[in-house]
Amino acid sequence: MKLNEPIVLNSQIKNDVKFGNNVRVVMPSNLYGCIIGDNSFIGPFVEIQEDVEIGNSTKIQSHAFICSLVKIGDNCFIGHGVKFVNDKFINNGPAMGDKSKWGQTTVGNNVSIGTNATILPVNICDYVVIGAGAVVTKDIINPGVYVGNPAKLLKLLK
Repeated sequence: MKLNEPIVLNSQIKNDVKFGNNVRVVMPSNLYGCIIGDNSFIGPFVEIQEDVEIGNSTKIQSHAFICSLVKIGDNCFIGHGVKFVNDKFINNGPAMGDKSKWGQTTVGNNVSIGTNATILPVNICDYVVIGAGAVVTKDIINPGVYVGNPAKLLKLLK
C-alpha cells in the first residue's frame, strides 16, 4: 500500500517584497507583496502578506501573522505569536476572500505588542504597550498600557 504524498511548500520571500537597508529575516518565513523598513528584523515562522508596511527599526518576533492591510510604524516591537486580523465578519460570517469586507489596521510609532495578542482592524496611536494575550477590538487613541480581552486601559503613558 502506497501512502499519499503531500505537496510540500517551502517558505519563501517573493520578489515583490521591498526591503529597506540592513533588514534581517530569519527563515523559515513567508513574505510577499509587503514593504519592510530600514534596520528591521523579521523572526522565524513569520508570515507577512501583501499590502503590509513595516516601519523602520521594527522587530517582528517568531510566529507572528500580519495579514493584508496592516501598517506598522517605526520603532515597534511585535511579540511572539501576535496575530493581526483583517476580516470584520460583516454579515455574520467570514469574508471568504472578499477584500471589500476587510478592514485596515494602523499601528503608530513606538508601540509594543505582547506575546499572543490579537489585533482586529483598528487604529493604535503612538507610544502604546499592549499586554500579552490582549485582544484589541477598538481604536486606541491615548498613549498607555492596555491589557485584557477586550483590551482596556491599565495606565496612561506620557
